[in-house]
Amino acid sequence: MRCFLTKFSMKVIEKYQLQSADIDRIIEMAWEDRTPFDAITLQFGLSEKEVIELMKFEMHPRNWKKWRARVQGRSTKHVAKRDNEVLRFKSKLQRTITGNRISKR
Repeated sequence: MRCFLTKFSMKVIEKYQLQSADIDRIIEMAWEDRTPFDAITLQFGLSEKEVIELMKFEMHPRNWKKWRARVQGRSTKHVAKRDNEVLRFKSKLQRTITGNRISKR
């Protein structure tokens, strides 16, 4: 984690009492193409805006721009934009999300 925390990032981390394992899992879920922001909200409580800000804080600026361009407008990251045929909100590689704060590995 970077030494310098923005006010927004600090508020998010304190508000949700995120540990480094939680932050790592949120980043992992955000990178997965088939895991929508709603799944992160369900498991950790962070809104899409908070996830984007956390990713911006945690990633190198060049990588963040690549991730943001990839995620923006992607139908699989937004449940409202998905086809009705897609019923799951996780990739095949991800284990079951149980609603726990920390996923079981």
